[in-house]
Amino acid sequence: MFISLSLRLKFSPSSLPFHLRHISTSTFTKPNPQHFIHIFTNARNHQNHHDSELALVSALKSCSSLSFISQGRQIHSLIFKLGLHFNTFIQNSLINMYAKCGDIKNAQLLFDGFATLDSVSCNIMVSGYVRNGQIDNARKLFDVMPNKGCVSYTTMIMGFVQNGFFREALEVFKDMRSCGVVPNDLTLVNVISACSHLGEVLNCRMVHGLVVKMFVVGLVIVSTNLMHAYCLCSGVREARRLFDEMPERNLVTWNVMLNGYAKTGLVDEARELFDGICDKDVISWGTMIDGYIQKGRLREALEIYRAMLQTGHGPNEVMIVNLVSACGRGTAIVDGWQLHGTVVKRGFDCYNFIQTTIIYFYAACGMMDLACLQFEVGVKDHLESWNALTAGFIKNGMMDHALKTFDKMHVRDVFSWSTMISGYAQSEHPKMALELFHKMLAGGIKPNEVTMVSVFSAIATLGTLQEGKLAHEYMRSESIPFNDNLRAALIDMYAKCGSINSALQFFNQIRDEVSSVSPWNAIICGLASHGHASMCLEVFSDMQRFHIKPNPITFIGVLSACCHAGLVESGKRIFKTMKSAYNVEPDIKHYGCMIDILGRAGLLEEAEEMIRSMPMEADIVIWGTLLAACRTHGNVNIGERAAENLARLAPSHGGGKVLLSNIYANAGKWEEVSFVRSVMQGQTMDREPGYSGFVAGSDLDRMSGSSGVIRDKATDTKRGSAMKGQG
Repeated sequence: MFISLSLRLKFSPSSLPFHLRHISTSTFTKPNPQHFIHIFTNARNHQNHHDSELALVSALKSCSSLSFISQGRQIHSLIFKLGLHFNTFIQNSLINMYAKCGDIKNAQLLFDGFATLDSVSCNIMVSGYVRNGQIDNARKLFDVMPNKGCVSYTTMIMGFVQNGFFREALEVFKDMRSCGVVPNDLTLVNVISACSHLGEVLNCRMVHGLVVKMFVVGLVIVSTNLMHAYCLCSGVREARRLFDEMPERNLVTWNVMLNGYAKTGLVDEARELFDGICDKDVISWGTMIDGYIQKGRLREALEIYRAMLQTGHGPNEVMIVNLVSACGRGTAIVDGWQLHGTVVKRGFDCYNFIQTTIIYFYAACGMMDLACLQFEVGVKDHLESWNALTAGFIKNGMMDHALKTFDKMHVRDVFSWSTMISGYAQSEHPKMALELFHKMLAGGIKPNEVTMVSVFSAIATLGTLQEGKLAHEYMRSESIPFNDNLRAALIDMYAKCGSINSALQFFNQIRDEVSSVSPWNAIICGLASHGHASMCLEVFSDMQRFHIKPNPITFIGVLSACCHAGLVESGKRIFKTMKSAYNVEPDIKHYGCMIDILGRAGLLEEAEEMIRSMPMEADIVIWGTLLAACRTHGNVNIGERAAENLARLAPSHGGGKVLLSNIYANAGKWEEVSFVRSVMQGQTMDREPGYSGFVAGSDLDRMSGSSGVIRDKATDTKRGSAMKGQG
């Protein structure tokens, strides 16, 4: 049509074909089937059969572009009445019209009417199958069609890519190359898309070589798509080399490279590139802001945002959501308030998802009054807002308010139920969590992986093995998929319910499938809690063969196992390799485990020296652990120093004074015993609960199925909750 319009402007109307003389310029921008029928009638009246056929084809094409299938059927009837349906050109146009309008059945009936297969009609039909999602029929026809050319192969490759069959797309492309058919830029763009989805950088390199060989590397659309594929396949360095070699770049090219750096976490390199973009658009600014947010650098993200505003660009909805969410995670209250003002000023508050984000922000910052106010002024039938408010109450420890909100909800989804179940599991109401779970099932809502993590956590707290087995069997029967968090939660449940064999059996079944450290930590901590030190160390050794990187909780579990088994040398060796071999910085919990290992073995001087050399100040757990070891081994001097430091940190700690009194009594120092007891009588002593054994716990705050360890000293009351969970 563009060429025809150019001819109209260049030549006089009398020099044009008859069917073009009557077409106004508006027809090209907005084709109308009736207009072409009028042209057809005039051409027929003038006995101009060639132009009348072209008018019918144009009318059918107009119907295709506008999806006017009813008018297309009327034209089909006219064609049949006039006996023009044997015209191959017109018949292909009919097939194309039906296929593009979604009536693939009638398109196939017309196609089957051909006596022999024609490459043009086959291309139209393959494209129709692809357009209507019938990829199997498209492949069957493609395999038998004659004279396959670039259009045929490109259509089939595009169909596979659009339907997610990326390897099949590459196989067709290889067949295309082996047959000597030269691809065009559209072919290459779709092949590159298939490579990017497969995530294999080698495929990108092979296509890159072909692009260079065909001298199309200078085409911006091809090179930009190839850059994008490299970035998605962890080849950001190669993407940058391609970027630097491109003779021509547009803003999309710059943004693709910028996004590649940002998504890979290379925000400093992204910033350098960003500063070199002359005409930044909102996508450029948004990509840079998101890159900083993903790295947790909120201050810099806000600085970029303010710089964007100064250039006259305004934020879009996605940028606002990312910034407000980041302010919630970072409790940046003032910045969040200002962004809320921008939301109202720009009218973004009409979007429900932004309303939900603002509720989340205020809840994350502990301002539930403002979260409730935002909910009240928003849309009441938006389920996600109800869920955000409920989750906010739970996050702030307001379970009664959460339950009231939950009860008011007219519609609940799996997230609504999962949030409440998780809330009760976190707030140490496991029976309520399980009661809600059974109500959820009775209401016909199928749980997901997040729900089941909380369910297994509640069961683990109660220690009801039979209920845990039933929940596990329910997952099998309902085909609920496992992720690593859920696998870890199930292992943790079996271990806490006393069935370490079941935990180990399940772990051995899924060991080859896991990709994160959570399930490994769960079994390591479970074995440690059941006293299977040697097996715990074997599993830790297996982690290296499976290329699973341990995290801080892994070492807490392993060191705890060494502690209870008296494996002093193994504990020392593992502790020393934390930083050197695994780049895990020991924290106070790891030092606590080592003090316990040394103290139990009677190496009190070495334990005291380790406390002195710690990079952080020892807390009451550390000194309490050393004091308890002094009580066991009767070391008065170190015991006195440990008790002194313990009293300095917690003057009213009764357990420390009792231990010191016992140390003096065992040493026969009765005057000191009398003095300590008189001090205890003159002060109000705190009697704190103790913990016994190594307890693996689920990190319910993040609703993951990971496990941690709680130390086993009576003085270890401050650290218990901090040692639950893992990254």
